[in-house]
Amino acid sequence: MIRSFASFFLLAGLLTAEPADWLITARYVVAMDGNRRVIENGAVAVRGDRIVGVGTATDLAKRFQAAQRLDEPEAILSPGLINTHGHAPMVLFRGIADDMRLQDWLEKFIFPAEARNVTPEFVRWGTRLACAEMLLSGTTTHTDMYYFEEVVAEVTKECGMRGVLGQTIIRFPVPDAKTPADELKRTESFFQRFADDPLITPAVAPHAVYTNDDSVLQSCRRLADKYQAPLLIHLSETKKENDDLLAQRGMTPTALLDKLGVLNGRTLAAHCIWLTDSDIATLKARGTGIAHCPSSNTKLASGVAPVMKMLAAGIPAALGTDGPAGSNNDLNLFEEMDLAAKLQKVTTMDPRALDARQAFEMATINGARALGLEREIGSVELGKRADLILVSLREPNAEPLYNVYSQLVYALKGADVEHDMVNGRWVVRDRKVLTLNVREVLAKAEQFRKSISQSLSSPQ
Repeated sequence: MIRSFASFFLLAGLLTAEPADWLITARYVVAMDGNRRVIENGAVAVRGDRIVGVGTATDLAKRFQAAQRLDEPEAILSPGLINTHGHAPMVLFRGIADDMRLQDWLEKFIFPAEARNVTPEFVRWGTRLACAEMLLSGTTTHTDMYYFEEVVAEVTKECGMRGVLGQTIIRFPVPDAKTPADELKRTESFFQRFADDPLITPAVAPHAVYTNDDSVLQSCRRLADKYQAPLLIHLSETKKENDDLLAQRGMTPTALLDKLGVLNGRTLAAHCIWLTDSDIATLKARGTGIAHCPSSNTKLASGVAPVMKMLAAGIPAALGTDGPAGSNNDLNLFEEMDLAAKLQKVTTMDPRALDARQAFEMATINGARALGLEREIGSVELGKRADLILVSLREPNAEPLYNVYSQLVYALKGADVEHDMVNGRWVVRDRKVLTLNVREVLAKAEQFRKSISQSLSSPQ
């Protein structure tokens, strides 16, 4: 009789439990929700592409009947990291030219290399290599600005990543178009092809104020608004950019964009180093997101962005790696968090500036806010997309652990990421990319290295 009653209650519990595809448990769940909860012995339930439960492992085990479980008692579960600025295919130019000024790097090396080598296949294999690197270091969403962006989108989907992907608009002929008008036509086709895609958010990406005419910048804004899409742009990356425009037109790049109406809509501006207080007020008023790229800005000696002023103003300042061709050389947001925090401390001479929690916010929920995706990603909350990572606590650099945010920003590394889930689908398990043949990608990258080297040594 006792056994019968026990069986009855067990069956009743199963019948009333909510279904889930996955129940994932971890030593800590770092939610990045409005209360910034850190749940010890926490768990997340996933059904389809959405998070349907967040709480303690004990509570969720009672509430959900999961088809599958992943138990990681020595790991941190957090939102996937969000890279808000990059040029993914340029990974095939990694190390091609280093230790020089931005204009020299672009004009003497990058632009010629692109003219001789960038094709759809270059973009395809470069994006595969970049996505593998990002996934293995915990990035589940990347933001891109390059050529043949439809190919970047195809590969991003193939890899199971999320992407906010911008077709580049620039004044001079480039590998996928001869004029800005051609580029705008390509962008509109791109918008139409990937409309309502669950992983891809198409964007228009005018390169910068100094590489586009006013009318083209305004056309980009109109096109973005027509499709309710983001506009991505480099802004005030160097002192020269600011000084030149002040001399020529008597205003900063931000002031010019505002005068032209380009900031009146969903916009993400990359770098934003040489901003005035007036510029910061303008970007706040227009709701512009900012991608701070500390490694790129230091490596190119461009300067240090006034991140603390941005955050104090309430601007969604996030993190980006920039391109891996020499302005950074890798795509690791763990490095960007660490460096971003330390740069603010040393430039303000205040060790309290940009604390570890703020730095982790920049890589997660602030990244979502900067891209206008905060209702979908950036935190571990009910109803949001299941974009999750699990970071191992088994290595020596993980112990002892007193503060989870401190550990994530200053001690743990991209190489400690063990598992990635994007949109409810595992794309990395036990540090193996499930969506790519990484060995094949590496072999192809070596083939491109040889052909690129030959193209640069041959007279054109």
